[in-house]
Amino acid sequence: MLSRIKPNPATRRQRNYSSMKWFNLNLRPPAEQLAGDETLLDWCETGHGEETLLFWEPRETFVVAGYANKVGTEVNVPACHAHGIPIFRRCSGGGTVLQGAGCLNYSLILRMTADGPLRSITAANQFIMERNGAAIQSVLPESRISVCGHTDLTVDGRKFSGNSQRRKKNFLLFHGTFLLDFDLPCVGKFLRMPSLQPDYRASRSHDDFLVNLKVPAGSVKAALQKAWNATEELQNFPWPETQQLATDKYSTTAWNLKL
Repeated sequence: MLSRIKPNPATRRQRNYSSMKWFNLNLRPPAEQLAGDETLLDWCETGHGEETLLFWEPRETFVVAGYANKVGTEVNVPACHAHGIPIFRRCSGGGTVLQGAGCLNYSLILRMTADGPLRSITAANQFIMERNGAAIQSVLPESRISVCGHTDLTVDGRKFSGNSQRRKKNFLLFHGTFLLDFDLPCVGKFLRMPSLQPDYRASRSHDDFLVNLKVPAGSVKAALQKAWNATEELQNFPWPETQQLATDKYSTTAWNLKL
């Protein structure tokens, strides 16, 4: 499935966001970065938080498996061990990714309603990916930005962003990564070919399938903040809960390798 990004006023009218919060969760250990997403989701679900757009940029290289991924199938574990590349697991689905300098990660914590654009997994994918794609198109107006598969963003058929979601009763977490200036050859070194592939990939290698946007992180962040009307910085991020969850869950072998 491939969908060229086009303005859709009807979809935009479905939900006009009042001012959302935004926050930069940078320069933290990987376990805390990953725990921050789940903490914010739980925080909102329990009535303590507000809709938020979160950003973070890794400074070290590490693997992040999707919730249901088998590490031994998706990851070149011997290569990771030989080069000291740690392996983590996130709370949402989707495929395994390699993180590092040159990646920009974002997370949206959004409220769901029974009749709104986030009412189902499919509806949320379509609504959020269209809005995110339009934001990137505004940064690269001469490029062909498309939604491919269900939650990939591509430029001229090559993937620069993968995304996934986790849903609770009232809020969802939708997050993903933008490849901006990442060391792409490392992907094939530490990750195996994914066991599940979208049709549009056509069995292309990591090197032939992935591409960097080659734009500053600040430009992408500004475009997403504008798209989601995230104008106010979050002032009371739940640091103690995030650090506790990182210790109890995201730093453990039992969670990361699902032993």
